[in-house]
Amino acid sequence: MVEILYATTPQQIATLRELFLEYQHWLGVDLCFQSFEAELAALPGEYAPPTGRLLLALYDAQPAGCVALRRLAPDVASCSGASSDRPLPPSESACEMKRLFVRPQFQSLKIGRLLAERIIAEARAIGYHTMRLDTLPVMTRAHALYAALGFQQIPPYRHNPVPGAIYMELNL
Repeated sequence: MVEILYATTPQQIATLRELFLEYQHWLGVDLCFQSFEAELAALPGEYAPPTGRLLLALYDAQPAGCVALRRLAPDVASCSGASSDRPLPPSESACEMKRLFVRPQFQSLKIGRLLAERIIAEARAIGYHTMRLDTLPVMTRAHALYAALGFQQIPPYRHNPVPGAIYMELNL
């Protein structure tokens, strides 16, 4: 049985930190360009309520996956030298889905979809109008999931040094 909960206790945050590290290892990409070590040290950091969320998925009480949500500033399109043909209007409230990860032994159980659907629902409940994300070209199953959930590919809105990084957006 899958249970998705808010990661708020010190134990849950520690579990999330482990999952984030597993995610980085699984990606095989150094996430220093995202200040990953500082992010881990500061958890929940910018993922804290009221504008963010950290969700932990348990399968039969075992940590199976996670996803995070944070506010995305309207001017992020100019962040880190990246440019976009679609900057967000100042009046639009936007967020970013981050760190969607399911441990390999749980990946056949649709937990990734459950986490993505839940974080989208959380974003709507907070009042965001737009959700963005970036993903890597090798993550073809993730691309299919995002497309099935209604995400559309967009120009880069922030810097990602990985060649072929894909940027997506969902109108909430």
